[in-house]
Amino acid sequence: MATKERSAYDRLPYPTVIVVGGGFGGLEVVQRLARKPFKVLLIDKQNHHCFQPLLYQVATASLSADSIAHPFRRTVAPMPNVAFRMANVTAVLPQENAIETDHGRFTYDILVITTGSTTNFFGNRPVEDEAMQLKSISQALDIRSDFLQDFEAALYLDKDEHAQRRQLNFVIVGAGPTGVELAGAMAEIRKTVLKHEYREMDSERMQIHLVDSNDAVLRSFSQRSQERALRYLQGMGVKVRFGQRVTGYDGERLTFLDGSTMDTNTVIWAAGVKGQCLPGLEPAFNTRANRLNVDAFNQVEGQGNIYAIGDVALMTSDPKWPHGHPQVAPAAIQQGRHLAKNLLRAQAGRVPFTYVDKGSMATIGRYKAVVDVGRIHFGGAIAWLAWIFVHVMSLVSFRSRAMVLFNWAWKYLSWKNTIRIIVRPYVRKATVTEQEVAAPASA
Repeated sequence: MATKERSAYDRLPYPTVIVVGGGFGGLEVVQRLARKPFKVLLIDKQNHHCFQPLLYQVATASLSADSIAHPFRRTVAPMPNVAFRMANVTAVLPQENAIETDHGRFTYDILVITTGSTTNFFGNRPVEDEAMQLKSISQALDIRSDFLQDFEAALYLDKDEHAQRRQLNFVIVGAGPTGVELAGAMAEIRKTVLKHEYREMDSERMQIHLVDSNDAVLRSFSQRSQERALRYLQGMGVKVRFGQRVTGYDGERLTFLDGSTMDTNTVIWAAGVKGQCLPGLEPAFNTRANRLNVDAFNQVEGQGNIYAIGDVALMTSDPKWPHGHPQVAPAAIQQGRHLAKNLLRAQAGRVPFTYVDKGSMATIGRYKAVVDVGRIHFGGAIAWLAWIFVHVMSLVSFRSRAMVLFNWAWKYLSWKNTIRIIVRPYVRKATVTEQEVAAPASA
């Protein structure tokens, strides 16, 4: 039966649209082209869609990984003109209308690149080698295992206060939405889990530091929301440090530009992102923004049949957004929806893309959130409930919505993070010694 289904797909007499990346934008294109006169192939190095806005909740043991992940094959199975391949795209070959992957070559009539973004360390290699990131489910699980292992290890350091404090010192670099939400969640863990379940240890020795080189948290939000979020964080005991630029980290000590240092075993980097551009499209690569230059129709600069949407696309033609649209899920979804409509139109009927900013929101903790919608700015419990509603309704499947709601209900009724099992211990990268570097390689 499976062979017949593949053959039926292969025999479709439609133009082939390859979508590279199954994030918010890519999935929107696929769903909009389902059962339309296109032969669609979705390619992603993972076999699932990840709802990234809730990754921090997986990292802080509030949600299980499968609550925010949805298999691509379950999504495309009912779509007769859509197929999925799990592969890593290594290069684009525009002259041949093909892409190269670790599983061979695929040809296309139309290529849609929606590879999203990756963590931007701004060329700081020592920090990149040692700090933790939060862009995928596996990284979220690493963070979860790391802080739980730190709690267990700290119990054995009761006779060495300095070592114990270093073990319980958590530094988050970057005070954007991800950093703020992580810091708030870690502060709640100190108040509940550490205080009540690790009674042998002084919970006040756990410190959460939120570090940013700017002078405010949530820089893209209104000043009122910035001030409110800062009050929330400081009220929860988070130590917010502004004007601090990180220059190095060796796994035990964080170094700042002014020469000061901080001892810590855990640094989580949330200070920036950059587009994941594919080799072969270098002429369109904007090195300043680490994104692909696209026109008002999301067409990659210099290419007639290649499009880019979402975090990887830099559209500067919109006068309201001269530096490109924000690298957030709503922008990717809107671009994906618009591109699908344009592909279904005749060439002459294409319409340029216009981004509609529907607002921003971030949650800091229980009954603590901030929301900006146009000129309306509010916070507190109402903002927190609005945040919950928007995020639950944005999840891909009903199953995910039900699981998330159940886990949140239990957490907020019981004051406990529900998932605190170390099933995959996190092992830090081994440090290569000078002797190992100098030693000749064995034959």
